[in-house]
Amino acid sequence: MARQVLSRCTLISQNNPTKLLSSPVSLYSAVSTPEFEQAQDCEILPNSSNRNGREGHECREQLDKLRLLLQQDCKEDAYRLTKSIVLSKSSFSSAYDLLSSFSSCAPPLQLSLSNMLLYAYSELKMLNEATELYESMKSNGKVPSLASLKMFLTCLADSKQFDKTLHLFLEILESGYRPDTIMYGKAMQAAVKMRDIKRAMELLDSMKKREVRANVFVYNVLIGGLCKENRIRDAEMLFDEMCRKRLVGSTVTYNTLIDGYCKVGEVENAFKLREMMKKENVKPNLITFNSLLSGLCKTRRMDEARELLKEMEFNGFVPDGFTHSILFDGLSRCHEDKDVTDFYELAIGNGVTINNYTGSILLNKFCEKGNVDKAEEMLKKLIENGLIPDEVIYNVIVKGYCRIGDMNKAIMTVEQMEDLRLKPNCITFNTIIDKFCGLQNMDKAEEWVKKMTEKGVAPTIETYNSLIDGYGRLRTFDRCFEILEEMEQIGVKPNVKSYGSLINRLCKDGKILEAEILLRDMIGRGVFPNTHIYNMLVDGSFVGRKLKDALRFFDEMLKSEIKPTLVTYNLLINGFCKMGKLTEAEECLLQISAAGHSPDVITYNSLISGYANSGNALKCLELYETMKSLGMNPTVHTYHPLISGCGKEGVELVEKLFNEMLCMNLAPDRVVYNAMIHCYVENGNLERAYALYNEMLERGIHADKMTYNSLVLGNFREGKLSEIDNIIEAMKAKDMIPTADTYNILVKGHCNLKDYLGAYTWYREMFGNGFLLDATICNELTAGLKVEGRLQEAALICSEMSEKGMKNGSSSEELSAAIKM
Repeated sequence: MARQVLSRCTLISQNNPTKLLSSPVSLYSAVSTPEFEQAQDCEILPNSSNRNGREGHECREQLDKLRLLLQQDCKEDAYRLTKSIVLSKSSFSSAYDLLSSFSSCAPPLQLSLSNMLLYAYSELKMLNEATELYESMKSNGKVPSLASLKMFLTCLADSKQFDKTLHLFLEILESGYRPDTIMYGKAMQAAVKMRDIKRAMELLDSMKKREVRANVFVYNVLIGGLCKENRIRDAEMLFDEMCRKRLVGSTVTYNTLIDGYCKVGEVENAFKLREMMKKENVKPNLITFNSLLSGLCKTRRMDEARELLKEMEFNGFVPDGFTHSILFDGLSRCHEDKDVTDFYELAIGNGVTINNYTGSILLNKFCEKGNVDKAEEMLKKLIENGLIPDEVIYNVIVKGYCRIGDMNKAIMTVEQMEDLRLKPNCITFNTIIDKFCGLQNMDKAEEWVKKMTEKGVAPTIETYNSLIDGYGRLRTFDRCFEILEEMEQIGVKPNVKSYGSLINRLCKDGKILEAEILLRDMIGRGVFPNTHIYNMLVDGSFVGRKLKDALRFFDEMLKSEIKPTLVTYNLLINGFCKMGKLTEAEECLLQISAAGHSPDVITYNSLISGYANSGNALKCLELYETMKSLGMNPTVHTYHPLISGCGKEGVELVEKLFNEMLCMNLAPDRVVYNAMIHCYVENGNLERAYALYNEMLERGIHADKMTYNSLVLGNFREGKLSEIDNIIEAMKAKDMIPTADTYNILVKGHCNLKDYLGAYTWYREMFGNGFLLDATICNELTAGLKVEGRLQEAALICSEMSEKGMKNGSSSEELSAAIKM
């Protein structure tokens, strides 16, 4: 038998000498001649006492045959036999069982068999067996061949074991092997799937350094990862690099970039790519058209979308359910509810089958706008046209009722599901629970958690996150911590959102220390913070005017290699500006560009506000002109500090800014009106101030204390005391009780008019309402009262102020002595 096998192997080599070299296992270790001689003497026995008789004989024959094939380097036949033995699972129970039968053979022969087994297990997707064998080989000091490692790497990647794929690839690199393009591609794919695009890009750099040529698949993987993170500029750069290397993009390449452009709103660039596809003879497919349609619909360009749909059908592409979902979405965005209905009727008339996915998109668009009744009507039509609604459809309706706060109908919909023998799932319950948490009705939320478990639906991470957020809104932090403990006990690991919701509430409550303790607990439990967590901590620190803490959190963020976003820098700039640290804010502005971001309107609004508070109107105007030159459209919030900060520069400048705002179709709000009214009062134009006040009321914008304070001040300056009384009465009629600032204006105004008795009258009301007079105004009032001989009133003021811990020019004892004289 041995001679027959040997003769067959020799015949194959003679007839096709390249066949063995090109076999998938051609890189397995060969057995050298001296070792071959030694191996001939080894004895191979079935490694099982239960194998006897015919089974034992067949087993011995397989082993002998495999040994001879390995010794003669007939790797293709040896691999086929190894694969057959693995698939049969009858002769040998495990890799160890088979390998132990070769224990007396030479090490190179054992290594060849180990490599073949690793390759076979990997090719057959027997991941557990392949992993066990690989670990065994490592522990025994056996170095697997590159071919077997490549197949094992592919097996891991195809089995979505992405972390293990990356780990194995790094081991391959460290072992001194030179991975090929395919292996790099699998490693990059794993990194992208793990949302570690930084690691994927580092692997590309490694390829370049090792002079391993990247292919289209590699670029597709990286471009896809960058587009998912909306890093379209970086994706563009990779595409350009790919073109420079004369690699022609595939349909996948173009579709990925087109979809990326559409998702960031750059529809024109998406269509330019489509033209490039035509030049490169890369054929579009249905995905290409759907992505372009999605881009047009999201930007409400429905006429162009309709034309593209016609072109798509002309080219032989039949719109699928996803196509209709996109168009339903676009029509709904344009508030064309009738067109949605008409398009639905047209689709049904053309024989298009609306499945549950497309139906859910259609119904969701009505529900998002609060039109749940219309969604219910459409559901009836869908059912009439053959749709059998599933849990997804009813979950949309449940969510719709929750969105408008109609919990009774939401619960009725859940009951309707059960009547139809549809089982409410975790999404159903979580929708109800989340809404009750949002309404801060935690008793009801807990009641539905109990119902959820009673129905055999296990609470999910989303369930607990809703509860934590709900109790956090109520500042019931003890219960939040209890829920975190409960999660740990039942094996539901809290995620970033679990901690983030609680950290956010603690920060807003000024509890930065407690928030940091929670941060440390979070990291200790293996839940790593993201940018949003650090943004909360930075913002909370600035709100509490804890500059050192804010900077410490920012530094920690950088050390943890968590990339700050534009939001992070905007929070820093806003915090610096509010604390008057404008130099630091300007330095932070420079860091934005260095970090690859571009300042936005929020950035400039913060800076303008900071310089307005410092009284630097010229700098405010400079920043205003800069943002306009950069193509940024100012918002109403831009004009809040701008108008108030430039008020001292004169009415003409303020009016110019106000008119520019109107030309931009920005409607003035209360803050803008107050700034304008105050400016006119300061410049002695009370008539214009009242005109704006009346305009404000006509637009339905209610006046506040700042509005009335400005009008009171203006009337004092013109000596219209009766009008002042009317203003105060109007305030009180609107339940706006004057506060310290208003009373100080009233007292000061009467003092300026030498009406100290009138000032004293307001002082008495002020003190009676629990407010204290400003020290300087208090001195002015008591001095005036003494001049008028009203020593008793002056003494009372001094006594009352002294009791409240305030000092003024004359002591109550001095005034008492003066009264007695």
